[in-house]
Amino acid sequence: MSVTPTSTKCHQDRLAVIIIGIVTLILGIVLTSIPWLDYFILKNLRLWNDTLSYHYWQRPGVIRLTKVYIYNVTNPDGFLNGEKPKLQEVGPFVYREDMEKVNVKFHENNYTVSYQHKKILQFVPELSVDKNTPIVTPNIPMLTLTSLSPKLGYLLSRTISFVLTAAKFKPFINVTADQLVFGYDDALVSLAHRFYPKHMRPMERMGLLLARNGTLTEVSSIKTGYQGMDQFGYIDSLNGLDHLPHWSEGPCTSIAGSEGSFFPPRDITKSDVVHIYDKDLCRIIPLKYVESVEKDGLKADLFRLPNNSYGDSANNPENKCYDASDYDPVRGLQNISPCQYGAPVYISNPHFYESDPELLDAVEGLQPEREKHETYFKIQPKLGVPLEGKVRIQLNLKVTHAKDVHPVRDFRDFVFPVMWLEEGISELTPAIKRWLYLATVIAPHAVPIGSYLMIVGGASAVIFSLVRAYQNFVFGRDPSLEILEMGRRSLRRGSSFIAHQQHKLLLHHRDSYALLRTMPHAMTACLDPERDSDEVQPIIDCAVASQAAS
Repeated sequence: MSVTPTSTKCHQDRLAVIIIGIVTLILGIVLTSIPWLDYFILKNLRLWNDTLSYHYWQRPGVIRLTKVYIYNVTNPDGFLNGEKPKLQEVGPFVYREDMEKVNVKFHENNYTVSYQHKKILQFVPELSVDKNTPIVTPNIPMLTLTSLSPKLGYLLSRTISFVLTAAKFKPFINVTADQLVFGYDDALVSLAHRFYPKHMRPMERMGLLLARNGTLTEVSSIKTGYQGMDQFGYIDSLNGLDHLPHWSEGPCTSIAGSEGSFFPPRDITKSDVVHIYDKDLCRIIPLKYVESVEKDGLKADLFRLPNNSYGDSANNPENKCYDASDYDPVRGLQNISPCQYGAPVYISNPHFYESDPELLDAVEGLQPEREKHETYFKIQPKLGVPLEGKVRIQLNLKVTHAKDVHPVRDFRDFVFPVMWLEEGISELTPAIKRWLYLATVIAPHAVPIGSYLMIVGGASAVIFSLVRAYQNFVFGRDPSLEILEMGRRSLRRGSSFIAHQQHKLLLHHRDSYALLRTMPHAMTACLDPERDSDEVQPIIDCAVASQAAS
């Protein structure tokens, strides 16, 4: 049987369909079997130059707000006379934190990256109370000095008393909120800055957040995730040290905590605890998983600060290494004086939330509330990116009674709340949200659907082509094409026969017409011989005609 160009083209097209179908089927099976999407996400999640995560980490672009609330003492004289201090919360004083990481350098086969924080705090007046609001607050430099005096002996205590009395120092001072936050001149601080050892030397001015503005001197190094995601984003070293030098033993010396940009993804680590490090806290703090929630259409894990994170070792044995020799353990109160130039500064939750009830009973004006005063984070479990988070800390001054120092002889032993602050993020930028939504919502659904469609489409194409090839093998060729070919041949034969018969019929008709036309003239010539013979050419002999007539 002859092979036509049409059948050859059909065979080529069928072979192409089979090849494409097989490739599509294999690709769909591979994409379904291998978690390539997770690999792609993790590859871009690890910190390296020009990755999406690097740009987010190096300059987040999110709006980070620091809110400061200051306790104004409305009865300073009454307190010195034995009354409970009456505290009035003044605030918020809101500062937008423009942050970026500078002097970035990758180390050790990209396992770690070092950097310095550059922070610029800009006051946001439309969200704040007037920053020039007058505040009455404890004189922190003076009370720090007098709290140390009982350890110095009677003679030095009397000397301190004489100097403070001559200089007219008072246990309470009047400053504006802006001065308390970003600095005011103080003679005691200036002396300490001049004569203290370099590693303990405070700033030139007294300001609670003065060290937060500008490029920080501290050089941090964090883990990039190339050695594993179990400590992704955690600090590896601070100023070249792999521990905190302020404490003598672990776990207090540990620095294995996030600086707030990334956390180890819980979907990978399966851990219910993450840690965060803040320089002002002088430690890492744990955050414990509570429940799964949703934030802006994205899945998130809610982590909260456990209620035994601060305070005595009776409630949390890991806190034992924070206790100084002269420290009376109190639930909810944490000593951080080693990294506050020796000042008796203690941290707690704002308004003594989840702290010893005696701390709250000793003052008036505080009302702890969970929604306002707890520390929490909402972290995307697949990527470890915080969608929302607030660190809320209260700074307290633990004053020791100095009976030999005249200006503060009436200032009894007391844990005095000074201020509390909230820092963190409430919303991500739209661009970051779109990236997170694509990676955690759209892609996990679209990729399997696409893979299954490739399997079904590839298998269908291969099966269809094989069935057609089988039919062609059994019947020799496509039956429909055979029928069409036979029909065309029949039509060609029928057309030739009809044309030939038509031609013969036309010739016969023409001859018959000529005979009929000449017959009358011939008959006339035979019957009338005198007629000019040139007029007619008889087609029969006249004699024959006469014999036939007789």
